[in-house]
Amino acid sequence: MADPKIDHKPLARFAIRAIGLVCPLLLTAAALVALRVPLASALSCILSGAFGSSAKLSYVLTAWVPLLLCSAGLLCTFSAGLWNIGIEGQVVMGAVFASWILRASAGSLAPSLSLALSALAAAGGAALFALAVGLLRRHGKVNEIFGGLGLNFIAGSLTVYLVMGPWKRPGIASSSGTEPFDPALWLSPLGSVAVSPIELALGLLALLLVGLSLRNSRLGLSLVAVGLSPGAALRLGVRTERILLGAFSLCGALAGLAGWVLVVGVNARHNLFPLISGGMGFLSILAVLLSGSGVLACLLVTFFFAAISMGSLQLGLQLQLDSALGGVVQGLLVLAVLLVKGLRERFLEGRA
Repeated sequence: MADPKIDHKPLARFAIRAIGLVCPLLLTAAALVALRVPLASALSCILSGAFGSSAKLSYVLTAWVPLLLCSAGLLCTFSAGLWNIGIEGQVVMGAVFASWILRASAGSLAPSLSLALSALAAAGGAALFALAVGLLRRHGKVNEIFGGLGLNFIAGSLTVYLVMGPWKRPGIASSSGTEPFDPALWLSPLGSVAVSPIELALGLLALLLVGLSLRNSRLGLSLVAVGLSPGAALRLGVRTERILLGAFSLCGALAGLAGWVLVVGVNARHNLFPLISGGMGFLSILAVLLSGSGVLACLLVTFFFAAISMGSLQLGLQLQLDSALGGVVQGLLVLAVLLVKGLRERFLEGRA
């Protein structure tokens, strides 16, 4: 019989964390072995592709900002117990509304004013688009996962229609996108690093403010309360439906700003084109899951994901591998975290 005085929890916690670290490495190594690729060579390619030069680092930072903005928004909906799968479409709608204002104001307003108005339009338009998911959930009894997926399809189809129709290039309808915006409507870089300080400040401030709000504001505490127990929160006087709709709107606004960055950012293509989001919304969901909704962890995980996304492009150039292998690594990491969470609940929290 085991001695009841002996605490086995520290050893169990260490074992579970070890499994969480070793499992993704083993799975990744197994995938590379199956493809007959040396692990060291693949890792070297990813690192050189992400940090090999200041230009490559700037692309990592450019990919990091939309992930920061989307992750900040998802912290709100995840805290409220909502799966905002529609964030991908909200990023796209942010880019659409930003492009609309930039096209309409070209030549008639000062560039700085056009950029400011386009940012407001991107945030407001995407917030309304995200609010539709909440309204479908509240009045139509449509789960936010299915509502979000449906609206993702609508956002993508609308983009194709605009690019191939009303906003097509003069004399040609090409899926490569609309006519590029005037360089005066592009954000300016920061010194030798081709990324704008406005981009970086926007992403970092969004994550910081959301993190502080969730811990120290009435709105943040209400979001957490609703996420833990909507019924108990309602009995305590929290207007749960209003809080849920607010969480969707705030998440949509931040995702819309991510879409704005994808249009006017230093390393952006500076036009609207199909699939402009590039999966940033879905990738931010994985980042928030992996970070456990912690702000500091989210900051590090999003940067890691941005580095993997940009660095893995070298796999195709140097090793003739599909760059999607970087996404496989990211998915394996999230799978490992979920595995550790399940083991902790099964053997530690369940036992307690």
